[in-house]
Amino acid sequence: LKAIKVENEKLPFVIDDSALKPDAPKLHEGGNSTGQPRATKRGDITKGFAEADAVLEETFYTSVQIHVPMEIHGSVVKWDGDKLTVWDSTQGVYDGVLFPIARALNLPTKNVRAICRYMGGGFGSKLELGKYTVVAALLSRKTARPVKLILSREESLLCVGNRPEAKMTLKAGVKKDGTLTALQFTNVATPGAYASGTGVGFQVLELYKCPNVLVSESGFYTNAGRARAFRAPGFPPGNWPLEQMMDMLAEKIGMDPIDIRLKNFTDFSQTRNMPYTSTGLKECLIQGAKAFGWKEARAAKKSSGHIKRGYGVAAGMWQMGSGSPPYTAEIRMFVDGSITIKTGAMDIGTGTKTVACMVAAEELGVPLDSVRIENADTAVTPYGQLSGGSMTLPGLIPAVRKGAWLVKRQIFQWGAEALGVAVEDLEFKDNAIVSRSSPDKKKTVEELMRAHGVMDVIGIGNRDPNPANKATMPFAAHFAEVEVNTKTGEIKVVRLLGANESGRVINLKTFNNQVYGGMTMALGFGLIEKRVLDRQTGKTCNVNLHDYKIPTALDVPVDHQVIAIDPKDTECNIVGCKGSGEPAHVPTASAIANAIYDAIGVRPTHGPIEPKTILELLNKKKRG
Repeated sequence: LKAIKVENEKLPFVIDDSALKPDAPKLHEGGNSTGQPRATKRGDITKGFAEADAVLEETFYTSVQIHVPMEIHGSVVKWDGDKLTVWDSTQGVYDGVLFPIARALNLPTKNVRAICRYMGGGFGSKLELGKYTVVAALLSRKTARPVKLILSREESLLCVGNRPEAKMTLKAGVKKDGTLTALQFTNVATPGAYASGTGVGFQVLELYKCPNVLVSESGFYTNAGRARAFRAPGFPPGNWPLEQMMDMLAEKIGMDPIDIRLKNFTDFSQTRNMPYTSTGLKECLIQGAKAFGWKEARAAKKSSGHIKRGYGVAAGMWQMGSGSPPYTAEIRMFVDGSITIKTGAMDIGTGTKTVACMVAAEELGVPLDSVRIENADTAVTPYGQLSGGSMTLPGLIPAVRKGAWLVKRQIFQWGAEALGVAVEDLEFKDNAIVSRSSPDKKKTVEELMRAHGVMDVIGIGNRDPNPANKATMPFAAHFAEVEVNTKTGEIKVVRLLGANESGRVINLKTFNNQVYGGMTMALGFGLIEKRVLDRQTGKTCNVNLHDYKIPTALDVPVDHQVIAIDPKDTECNIVGCKGSGEPAHVPTASAIANAIYDAIGVRPTHGPIEPKTILELLNKKKRG
């Protein structure tokens, strides 16, 4: 490493929308614009505004948020001749490591093995192959030694992605009865120095029934780290203007914020032009409001003195969360009745492995402690997609159930033949196949296997395609109670409630933790997290956990509640589950912003909402 010498050439830089000025330094030959604005529309936006009884327009801003997983990024690599083994902190051993590094190093995939048994957080930043992994592989080949390359915390805050900032303007029209007539949305964002996703307008097109919508999005390059997928990419920023605007419209026409959302509820996907397999958004709003005590809280007398209390709500959704092929799960029953699951899917801290074992145990009718799982080793486990997009549970678990069913079918067929009973009359009990109608008729698993000359039975479960003419998406409605100190600007989130509809809940503990974790991360997005760039040097100022603030245990409310809404979806897949990791993160910041407005009567359009922002708003209000 000492033999490597680096020479840096300092160049002019741009870090904000001045990049679009004609005389700005050019990052790329074609200039700093990411291209022509991308427009999506339906209906007649001019006609929609003409039909409205009230029209409001506001501009909103959100800042750059960084993933900050507790386990930083890194790899260990080792060559054995022309074969490469990579141990990586990744969200996918196949698409995240094996395939891309094989392409990068011009290796056949059979010569690459990728392993990741455990990982300590990613939130989208570990969905891609890191340059550090390729560097480690090249150094390892050069030195003929294993190489470990782990990024520092500073490096992880600079070069492995972020949620990009956005400047969003939303114009909305509404009738006196609360019916939306038109939504016009523009967004200008920066992906950093390289092209990446900056779209945030999906919920404007999809969440509420509205016949006339126009969404236009554009971007520009800056000398900063590029955007990368970040827990519901584009959705928390896009939710920020939409859900605050819904409250603004409700106030304008004298309507309750819950009621205006229910008025514009839709069970039909407007972007995909097909009905949903299910949507529990209405129940999220109704049951969430009831559990939160919405009407009682809003009717109660507001706090006196300089501590003001307010209540807010926001709805949200996630465009994916349906799961899809390809996913393969191998279910193996041994002669002693124990079960092993093999899958290439990652468990990124969400309890995927636990849930897979639960589903296999339930389908086979065996105790949970008789099931074990091997995952995320490309040498021994079948293919699994990247764990992202809230797609892992609804993608993998139906494959697990199908594989378990195939094992059960084989064992039960042998049992029915041996016992002379119908397959439907059989059940697993104490490592034996037993007749429900005649419990004295039974055969042990070992007896049946040995009779057929085998010591195990293997079922290969593959994920079936999604319904062709239905859309599968998860929904949520979150509620917040806040206290605002009008002397210091300090905001305290007193209470959070998340009502989430993600289909069938398989493990309530992991589901609740997912939702509360999502709300915690959204609290950071709405109140404290932002990347700060130095206008004089172009460098990032806050590249450590002292200066880049993320929520701690002292920032989140002790009083929190999660409500699971189950619409009994029988069409989305054979388990009935949808994704929960990302919809649990989408509407919380907007609910907090709406609660702050309810408390102080001034709307915070810039995020994160810092104490100084509150004081500036109150000062403007005081000056009229």
